[in-house]
Amino acid sequence: MSAAAGQTFSIAEENRPVSGCTISGAAFQAGNRDAQVFSLAEGTDISAESYAHPKLWIASQGKMTAFTGRGLSREFGSGQIFVVPADEAVGVRALTDSVYTEIPVRKDAYMNQVLQAGEVFELKNLIPVQEGKIVNMDLINSPHMKFVLMSFDAGTGLSEHAAPGEAIIFALEGEAVIGYEGKEHRIHAGENFRFDKNGRHFVRADHPFKMALLLQLGAEN
Repeated sequence: MSAAAGQTFSIAEENRPVSGCTISGAAFQAGNRDAQVFSLAEGTDISAESYAHPKLWIASQGKMTAFTGRGLSREFGSGQIFVVPADEAVGVRALTDSVYTEIPVRKDAYMNQVLQAGEVFELKNLIPVQEGKIVNMDLINSPHMKFVLMSFDAGTGLSEHAAPGEAIIFALEGEAVIGYEGKEHRIHAGENFRFDKNGRHFVRADHPFKMALLLQLGAEN
């Protein structure tokens, strides 16, 4: 993706489908291909393949069907996540122009038990907002990558800090202010924001706000 750090953007807009084509590319500018973004034009598909580890497909746009050779069929779309089972051939077909981010869950990774293989989940519904608090839920945690859900009640926030790797925010519900390297940016549900490694940032929730954070810590060997 070409979006620069320190600004709101849309993964869907940055990766618009091209008629008749499927497109893939690295989710992070550093070029690590562990997390990838896929764009599928309406009516196209990626044939079923199996992997030794689960994967998460996070939809940013459109409507898709995940399918397997044994008859599993799950429809998912914008704001939802599909958990791809390990050791089972799974493909995806675009019912409309669609964009999704793929996160592999390597053997050294912890995957939260709330994520059941072969099922579809609404990300914003996996975590509550609690009065006066910030709530965190690790969905994936490994030496190389973290995928975390966070909810903020109005009036809460994170003080300025820096992360040890590149990161992408997925705003899921509500709105908040992201501070980055001395500038403030308002982010709304459906938008994204990128941090560079060691970029100083903060979050201020003047409304209830839910987000997911994808943090890339290092390359896979």
